Amino acid sequence: MTDARADRDLLADAARAAGKLVLAFRARGMRDWEKNPGDPVSEADLASDALLKERLQGARPDYGWLSEETADDQSRLERRRSFVIDPIDGTRAFLKNKPEFVISCAVVEAGRPVAAAIYDPSADVMYDAALRQGARKDGASLSISTHDSISGAHLIGDPGRLSDLRALGADAHTVNSAALRLCLLAAGEADAVVAVRPKWDWDLAAGHLLVEEAGGVFTSSKGEAVYYNRTSAVQDPPLAAGPVLHALLLDRLKQTR
Repeated sequence: MTDARADRDLLADAARAAGKLVLAFRARGMRDWEKNPGDPVSEADLASDALLKERLQGARPDYGWLSEETADDQSRLERRRSFVIDPIDGTRAFLKNKPEFVISCAVVEAGRPVAAAIYDPSADVMYDAALRQGARKDGASLSISTHDSISGAHLIGDPGRLSDLRALGADAHTVNSAALRLCLLAAGEADAVVAVRPKWDWDLAAGHLLVEEAGGVFTSSKGEAVYYNRTSAVQDPPLAAGPVLHALLLDRLKQTR
């Protein structure tokens, strides 16, 4: 069986290469369009997807594949392990020359992430994790925030949709990339990630492992465990924080639902 650390390192090398590729695309100019209204994609997204698939499945041909930019034939459901990939998470920011985008890569086994790498090309920062091996930022260990009250908590989420929590003394700001939100949480640069809209497997799988390996709790906003590589890749809105704050936020969300 492939060691989770070997998968982590494979993901990190591929994500870094993809990050350099998309920056080169943006520097020279590229086409972009909308897959659906409000859902942009670019030549760089597709090139990143192709690079990642070549490198990752070239190294692990027995792994399944789920990516935002690849048609899902569901053959992944027959594999013991699968890659879960977002070739550019935060395409809208990427197209606007803003820094809030990342390359997000995970390996999932039995529905749970076991290896992860999220590369931030703008800052040249690598976040990675392997199951039971901890989470890292450029090789340094990460620890989740220990903030233990809603009052004074720094939340990442849509401020307009978190008015109940803000009324209790929390503050909230948004970050374009869902995966980057989870990186910032795992790094202790925020106290919680609170989402109110559904996400996709590729938005969450890698960041999920980072949060748990940094000592945090990651569930749906209903408090349910989150599993990946199911028939549907849609996930309920997530809730992630340190253990005490997660329990407080979950209780509050249940009261206001």
